[in-house]
Amino acid sequence: QVQLVESGGGLVQAGGSLRLSCAASGRTFSNYAMGWFRQAPGKERELVTAITWNSGSTYYANSMKGRFTISRDNAKNTVFLQMNSLKPEDTAVYYCAAGPVVTIDDISKYIYWGQGTQVTVSS
Repeated sequence: QVQLVESGGGLVQAGGSLRLSCAASGRTFSNYAMGWFRQAPGKERELVTAITWNSGSTYYANSMKGRFTISRDNAKNTVFLQMNSLKPEDTAVYYCAAGPVVTIDDISKYIYWGQGTQVTVSS
């Protein structure tokens, strides 16, 4: 049974930083991509960033470039999202997802999802 467990969310002031973690288990993810998505109230879920497990190739949504960094620890089957210079508009539930993705930003291919972790940025 595949499990993705996020942690690290919380309340932070604008300009602050948070580091999210996603611990993955239940299968081999070597041919998978791992993505971080977010969903704010009243908005659609969007892909924030993603990384391929094997090569480490990354994708970032334009609004996150330069502020967010995705990384992985293969030995611990864990993916991280370092978020710096946070803004109130970054407030959302952040989800970790995994899938046998060929095109890293193909959202439809992410088939396993975590339960989400709330990130709230106060102004």
